[in-house]
Formats: sequence, structure tokens, C-alpha cells
Amino acid sequence: MPIRKGGVSVDLQQQPISALKGVGPRVAEKLAARGLATLQDLWLQLPRQYEDRTAITPIRLLQPGVAAQVEGRVEAVERGFRYRPMLRVAVGDDSHGTLVLRFFHFRAAQVAQFQVGARVRCYGTPRPGQHGLEIVHPSYRMIDEAGDDALGTSLDPVYPAIEGLGPVSLRRLIGQALDRLPDEAALELLPRELRDGLPSLREALLTVHRPPQDADVASLLAGRHPAQRRLAIEELLAHHLSLRRQRIAQQAHAAPVLRKTALADKLRKRLPFALTGAQQRVFEQIRADLGKPHPMLRLVQGDVGSGKTVVAALAAMCAVEAGQQAALMAPTELLAEQHLHNLRGWLEPLGVRVAWLAGKVTGKARAKVLEDVASGQAQVVVGTHALMQEGVAFHDLALAIVDEQHRFGVHQRLALRDKGSGGSGNGDAIVPHQLVMTATPIPRTLAMAAYADLDVSAIDELPPGRTPVQTVALSAERRPELVERIRKACAEGRQAYWVCTLIDDSDEVVAQAAQSTYEDLCKRLPEVRIGLVHGRMKAAEKQATMRAFKDGEIGLLVATTVIEVGVDVPNASLMIIENAERLGLAQLHQLRGRVGRGSAASSCVLLYQAPLSQMARQRLETMRETNDGFVIAEKDLELRGPGELLGTRQTGLAQFRVADLSRDADLLPQVHEMGERLLRESPELAERIVARWVGGAVRFAAA
Repeated sequence: MPIRKGGVSVDLQQQPISALKGVGPRVAEKLAARGLATLQDLWLQLPRQYEDRTAITPIRLLQPGVAAQVEGRVEAVERGFRYRPMLRVAVGDDSHGTLVLRFFHFRAAQVAQFQVGARVRCYGTPRPGQHGLEIVHPSYRMIDEAGDDALGTSLDPVYPAIEGLGPVSLRRLIGQALDRLPDEAALELLPRELRDGLPSLREALLTVHRPPQDADVASLLAGRHPAQRRLAIEELLAHHLSLRRQRIAQQAHAAPVLRKTALADKLRKRLPFALTGAQQRVFEQIRADLGKPHPMLRLVQGDVGSGKTVVAALAAMCAVEAGQQAALMAPTELLAEQHLHNLRGWLEPLGVRVAWLAGKVTGKARAKVLEDVASGQAQVVVGTHALMQEGVAFHDLALAIVDEQHRFGVHQRLALRDKGSGGSGNGDAIVPHQLVMTATPIPRTLAMAAYADLDVSAIDELPPGRTPVQTVALSAERRPELVERIRKACAEGRQAYWVCTLIDDSDEVVAQAAQSTYEDLCKRLPEVRIGLVHGRMKAAEKQATMRAFKDGEIGLLVATTVIEVGVDVPNASLMIIENAERLGLAQLHQLRGRVGRGSAASSCVLLYQAPLSQMARQRLETMRETNDGFVIAEKDLELRGPGELLGTRQTGLAQFRVADLSRDADLLPQVHEMGERLLRESPELAERIVARWVGGAVRFAAA
């Protein structure tokens, strides 16, 4: 059945905030800095939590850690100056309980309010203090004996803070905006048959901003109230539609048709190893895409060491055989040089010219590379973000490959794609095929939301002969045992990493710094040649150390997480990660992937500083239990949300107002179905939904 398009009061939704009472130029500027410019923006500025001020809790019944509202009389006031200004106010009530209100920041006028005997009503979360329970910086108001002391009739929303605008003022402005909400017929965009029993947008907004007294507080705080689910489904739909529209727009362009594979087949036969079944499957998917006249948009995800670079090299050969160019961009020089080394080893014996372009390539050498790239002499170009600089012009770029894509800003990825724009005989713009790779496995639900504009392939099989890495977690007190273990491993001709999370010692974080760890290990292991690598070193110095480690001249490499990606030393069989409790699962898994790349049994030691938080404990347990990057990614999503896995500040996913990809994953299949139907049957309605939630950020949502 076709979807009705419905009306919408665009004028009212786009009415500027300055139309509200109390919004002058200065307030409007503060709101605009947070992206709030219209009435609609205020409707969608949702509470981050709620306070229940509908009842008074006797002080004697207060529970530590449970927010509550109390009312009583001021019994004593103490103002301290000894170490830092502090105001303490003792409040008692008829339950014969006493509560201390503590303020570190206060004005003289506040002190004057707290006269002994004055009535005060306050709200906050009590916690144990020196003299019983106390609330630090409660919200409060003085109660006039003759004044109105009626309790609230609904939960009070608490909004994200806006610098220079108090919470009461913000709440008042949002209240004014809500008073101007149009009726359901004018506001609603989702047809009733797609809402699946959920409330209308108007009803959902009013419930979330002004929850009634009988509202299910637990479900509101958990983000699972039907009103929040209604808003989340429309927001997820808007992001999905924006990505799908990008894909449709991309595929409207022409792309080079790369059907010949003789050179790729020749490379495959010359490789010193056989491709895994997963590599063959993914290359066949890529080959099919490259043979079409519109751009390939494919994400290849695969665990550390699964062989993504070989698949990328085979794809590049399809471009080279057609007389065109391929470019491979990596986020760090270390990783880019690793790719360069591999590609030259595989491709130059086939007569393919591989060029190198990074920030450190300067002067005449740089001019020569740029000339070769512009003339087409350089058939495969490997580099860092230097590939996207203004002076770099490709002769005929047919395939753009981006590795560890979540480390690049969105504008950077677009810039590489735009390097291939050219003209075809009929005047249409030609864009290169795009192959995006990541060694951070992405959970299926997250990939559905973040990469709706890409086809997703997974290399989910490791090459034969790779031994699983044994992982153990040890307290930092057992460092001496590890030193002996390194001594033994190096004496047997094997190599080891010792990874630190800081470069210099810090008083603020209990972490062994790379520099001091290096110096300490040099003293304890005089017979072992030890190297040091960190991000502040000069590139040449860093590369020389890494090369010495790769060549076996260094037995132990002390490093920061700079070696997280791009280091391939098969002889390294021991990885020690200092202060492992400070790193996320994705990063721990990447670091562990630096060992286990040869045939020797390998180990990873997670050295932690006690006591462990609950989340840190769960992360370390997950690392001990599994080597499967996809399982680890699912757990990471569950523990920390999508941000860390995707670099979502760059993709736009971190800007969700309501939706939470880990919490709302069950909505995604429904969102996909709704999105495809809207694009097919009601594209104008799809435009409006995107405009409401995503607005002008569409081009960069996940380009």
C-alpha cells in the first residue's frame, strides 16, 4: 500500500529561536553555538535525565546514592576558610534526621539566605560524609512561610548544560517552544502503519519533555520508554536515509569498468602463500563490483592478520591492467610504509611501478613523484594524508583504497575520492571505485547503521599456520617475573614488545611511562638490545628503530600505542601491555595482533594496576576468553557504545540525540525496511525526515 505523504508546518518548525520571549542576540548566539537555531531544534533538545520533585522524602529515610527531595529547617551554618572556601548547612526535619548541604562555590547572598530557622527545600543525591549524609551542591529554594509550597505534579527534566545559560532559563525556553508545537497532522512525518503502535511524534515529545507523574521513571532513565523509542526510530531512520541517499547519488556517477583480471591472476600465482577461502570470496565480490559502470563502495573488515592488503593488491591490479591508477592511503607513516614494502615485493616483479608519497618526501624527490603520479607513470601510489594535498594530481585514478578508514576525518576521505573526478566522453563526472578497509571488526548492528552507504565484506578466516595468542592478566606487582620471561625469550632468539600508554611519567595517572620503562629495562636486562618508539620522536629515528626491530637487531621494543597498527614482525612472540586497564577492547585487540604472526607460540600479558573497575575487569576477562575480533567488537559495543569502534565524531553517529546503537539495535531491521519503502514510495517524505534530524551535515554523515 502506498505511503501517504502528509502535511507539515515547515514555517513554524523553522521559526527562529529569537521569536521566543527572553531570547535576545546574546542568548541566541549562545544557543546557536550548540546548534540550536529554530523551534524544532529546541523540541529535539531532549532531557539527559529526570528529577522527581513530586514528593518529599523524610531525611531519616534517605538512602546513599538515591536522589531525593527533602524539606526542613536550617539548624546550623558553618563557613570555612582554612584550606578553601566552603559552606556547610545543617538541615533537620520532623523525622529527627539531619542532612548537611555542602557548597564549594557560593556567593555572599547565598550565605545570607541560610538563616537558622529558615525553611529550605532541596534536591540531590546524598552520600556519606563526616557527619552523616550530605548533598554536595544541591539544587534548592527557600520556602516562604506564607508562600506557595505546592509540590510539582510531574518529573522535572534536566537538559544538557549550555555555557552562559542557566538550567532554569533553558527549561523555560524549551517550555515556550513546546507551547507552540503544531497539532499531530501538521507535525507527523511517519505514517501510522509504520509506527507499529508507537505514539505520534507530538505525543512522544510532550511525554519526554513533560513526563506525567505516573510515568515509568525507570524506563525513561533507561531510554526504553515508548516515547523515546518513537523518537529513536525516526532519528535512526533519518541517518539511514541520509546514507542511502548518498549511495544513490554516488552510484549515479560513472566509474571506470575494470573487467580484466589477468594481472590479478598472475599476482595470485606468484604469491608465496595460498589465499584463504575468505580472501577469495571477498576478492570475487570486489571483482564483480569493479566490472560495473558505477562506483564500487565496499567496506572490507577483517581481523588483524587476516590478509586485507593482499586483497587490496589484487583489486589494484584490475585498475593497472586497464591502464589506470590505484591509490592506497593509510593514517600513519608506519602503516603506509608497511603497505609500501608489501606492495613493492608483490607488484614490482610484475613490472608494476609503485610510488611513495608522504610528508617526509620533499624537494626534488617529491617533485619527481608528483610528476610520475600526474603522468600516470606511477601506477600504484601508496601514502598518508599527503595523497590528498592540493598539489597532488592523478593522471587517471580508478581505485581509491583507504585503510583504517575510521582514523581519517570525513573531509579527508572525500578529498581522496574527489582526486579521481574527471570527464568521460559524454560529459558525465567519473569517480573512482572506493575500497575501505578496517582491522577493527564492526558488529553487524553497528555496520548496518554506520555503513548503510557501503556494501560490507568480512575476511573472517585467518591464514593457516597462525597460532592463537595465549592471553593472561597479571597485577603490576609481578613485573619482575615478566622481566625474567623476556630475558629467557630473547636468549632463545625471539623478540618481545612492551607497550606503555604514556610517553612521560604523570602525577595524575598511575601509569608507567615509556621513557622510564625503557630506562628501567635497560638496567635490568643489560644483555638485551632494547629499542624505544613513541609519537614524539622524529620520523627518521622512529623508522630506524622499527627497521632494526624488524631485522632482528633489537630484541625488546618498548613503545607507546603508536605500534597499534602496521607493524609486522613474525619473530615477535611476546606482547606486554602496561596499564592494560586504561585501554579499550578494540585497542587491546589491535595490540595483541602484533604477535602470533609467525609459527612460534605467542603470548600477550595484560599488566594491570589494582584495583580494577568493573568495566576494566570485564574488558580483561573478554581478552582472556577469546581471540575472535568480531566477538570482541560486540562486547566493546556493549560496554562502551559505538564511539570508540568508529571514530564517530567524524561519521556523525556520536551526534545522535535520542538513539543509542547498542541499546536500540533491535530497531535497525525495522528502520531498514521503513527506509527502503520510503525511498521507493515517498522520497519527498524521506527528504523531510532527513532535514529534521540530520540537516546540513548530510554530505559528511559517513562519506
